[in-house]
Amino acid sequence: MKKKIAIIGSGVVGCAIARELSKYDFNISVFEKGSDAPGGASKANSAIVHAGYDDMPGTIKGKLCVKGNALFSSLKEELDFPFERNGSLVVALNNKEKNKLEELFIRGKKNGVPNLKILSREETLKLEPNLNPSVVASLYAPTAGIVSPFGYTVALYENAIKNGVNFYFNEKVERVVVEENRVKGLVSNGKFHRFDIVINAAGVHSDEISKSAGIDSFYVYPKRGEYFVFDDAIGKVVSRTIFPAPQKDSKGILVAYDVFGKIIIGPNSELIGEKENTETTREGLSEVFNGAKKLVPSLNTRNIITYFSGVRAQPSTGDFIIENYPEKAFGFINAAGIKSPGFTASYAIAALVRDLIKDLGIEIKRNKNFNPIRKNIPRFRDLPKSKQMELINKDPKYGHIICRCELVTEGEIVEAIKRGAKTVEGVKFRTSAGFGRCQMGFCGPRIVEILARELKLPLNEIKKHTENSRYLLRKTKPN
Repeated sequence: MKKKIAIIGSGVVGCAIARELSKYDFNISVFEKGSDAPGGASKANSAIVHAGYDDMPGTIKGKLCVKGNALFSSLKEELDFPFERNGSLVVALNNKEKNKLEELFIRGKKNGVPNLKILSREETLKLEPNLNPSVVASLYAPTAGIVSPFGYTVALYENAIKNGVNFYFNEKVERVVVEENRVKGLVSNGKFHRFDIVINAAGVHSDEISKSAGIDSFYVYPKRGEYFVFDDAIGKVVSRTIFPAPQKDSKGILVAYDVFGKIIIGPNSELIGEKENTETTREGLSEVFNGAKKLVPSLNTRNIITYFSGVRAQPSTGDFIIENYPEKAFGFINAAGIKSPGFTASYAIAALVRDLIKDLGIEIKRNKNFNPIRKNIPRFRDLPKSKQMELINKDPKYGHIICRCELVTEGEIVEAIKRGAKTVEGVKFRTSAGFGRCQMGFCGPRIVEILARELKLPLNEIKKHTENSRYLLRKTKPN
């Protein structure tokens, strides 16, 4: 009989684990308290694939960041998500900061980061002419990249489903049930579900889940980071991800362009008391803008189109907690306290979790029907005219532009809904509709209408993202 495995959380780590384990002959279920994948910090982050020079040698983070980075090229080939190795620069604006570059260079070499190089002022400005002219040197890491955090997570999710994984949304796991030092299952929404193995990938709530299983050796405290996104009109002021010399507990406020061609700046780092508090603050956003302007002085507020924040899971151990507990809670595995560079390390984390299952003496048989290939929804705006006409002839909805800013068609939106989008943000994550200058001012109502039509729901049942985020409450006028 197949072993039954539960994964708690459908963020990037949970989806990576689900996709990796779908290669094997297991019965896999993912429980997510939100309404879609990605959840939590996986949909609100810097969208960076880190090179791996920042983390201390010998740490789990240091090992898995470099391994995870290397996997992105093959994962992109299989899963067809937006990803680009554009490289990164850590910029020193004085000689004291230049000493930090030397430290990072040595650390990166120990971690196995390839092709690191310290550049002079002239070499740095030749690559990035819009940087602060006070720059004295930079650390160049060509293996760093940019990725769509939603695109990558959704790709993992779709491929996991294709290979037999079951996802259950709006399911809040309350506790893991352990009896006689062995996992029996979990309780979600008040109901018990029997499982042989439970994997905890619950992000900022991973310490609470772990404690329910009798493992209370760490805690997670929430750190909030705020961001700005700029309109395309600002131009490509940088071509690589630009970091300042690192701070004590942070990589610092970065300037980067994302895979959709927009400039993003942030995050700051603020310890907060509430794990779900994704508010933005005047003080925090001011800190972000001023920090980014030190790196790229030409940034201006008139090109800002939106701002947001994400909450990352800061573990008390200072490192990822990826462990099994055969003596205390056989069948329980933590993938907990995953903060930066957790997105980069996600698939390496999944491989380590697979090995931890093996270490429990559980036989792992290959899924003979595993299919690694997943194709993305065609991005109409990026296709040549001939391909665009092919799509329109096949389905006229591809000739109907819904999102004017990003040139997203009705055909793309309908395809996203067929693949599992049930909310406006679910459509946004899969198509980029709404990422542009108007921030859904024009396309938002049309997307609500299309969702209602395709899902056969009344308009007032369509949500932004969560259960309590309905756009429309009731009719105000008779028919």
